[in-house]
Amino acid sequence: MTNSVRKVAAAAAVAVLGAALAGCGGGTGAPDAGREARMGTPAASGSASASASASAAGSLPASPQAGAPAKPPTMAPGPNGLTPVFERAKQQTDKTVALTFDADMTSDQGPRAAGGEHFDNPALISALRTLKVPSTIFMTGRWAEEYPDQAKSIGTDPNFEIANHSYSHHAFTSPCYGLPVLDTAAARADVDRAFAAFRQAGAVNTVPYFRFPGGCYDDQSLRALSTAGVTAVQWDVVSGDAFAKDPVAVAEQVLAGVKPGSVVVMHCTRSAAPVTEEAVRRIVPELRKRGYRFVKVSELIGK
Repeated sequence: MTNSVRKVAAAAAVAVLGAALAGCGGGTGAPDAGREARMGTPAASGSASASASASAAGSLPASPQAGAPAKPPTMAPGPNGLTPVFERAKQQTDKTVALTFDADMTSDQGPRAAGGEHFDNPALISALRTLKVPSTIFMTGRWAEEYPDQAKSIGTDPNFEIANHSYSHHAFTSPCYGLPVLDTAAARADVDRAFAAFRQAGAVNTVPYFRFPGGCYDDQSLRALSTAGVTAVQWDVVSGDAFAKDPVAVAEQVLAGVKPGSVVVMHCTRSAAPVTEEAVRRIVPELRKRGYRFVKVSELIGK
């Protein structure tokens, strides 16, 4: 597949994702030229900024289970205290890659779940365990409420870490694929509510990372989260798994895009991403053959 074809395929995947999932995982991040300046640097685990982050993120567990980092690394705030944004490891010679999975469910999709739609994907989680792939699951609070047993199982397994994908999957800035937009106060509360849902489900391997619904953010949304003690996590590889029918095409798109230090965005939602498990079973052995090692986002941020 040529570079131009891959770019077109990635753009098409983003467009489909935005239209059908209301933008989950399909955004392009901050559009303004100041985005690079907001990319903070990893904060030392014992630094004042890290301590402040831990204090602000009071919804995180005080005593993580074995296998979860005692103090997950975060990034220092950006200019003017803006929430820092992480996209790819700065150490780009080590052949590490983070597979991340958005466990999506919006606040109004309860009736669809009651009607039999599956927003979970137990087979994918099982495959990641079988393949021994450390992974970061960006979970909405509403998903954790709908599937508390699965949230607890994922959140007590040292193979995984749970990060915050908001509670409601509403937008933090506009426009964002037609999503309802939260104001500053509601945005901050939405993050806290998601962490509370993880605690209620019994998940303990939670990390202070946040992924904006749709990937949509700007300075105002970064400012709204500045007291939450989180690092915003984007990605540099779009898998194109949302509503895909061909796992081979998904795998090829990921394999073509991965570079040392990459963050890959995929989905943990059967109804919206039905071929992700099969794609992962193709991606993992091939990347290992190429010398890559799979890590959680926390390890990439800690480099």
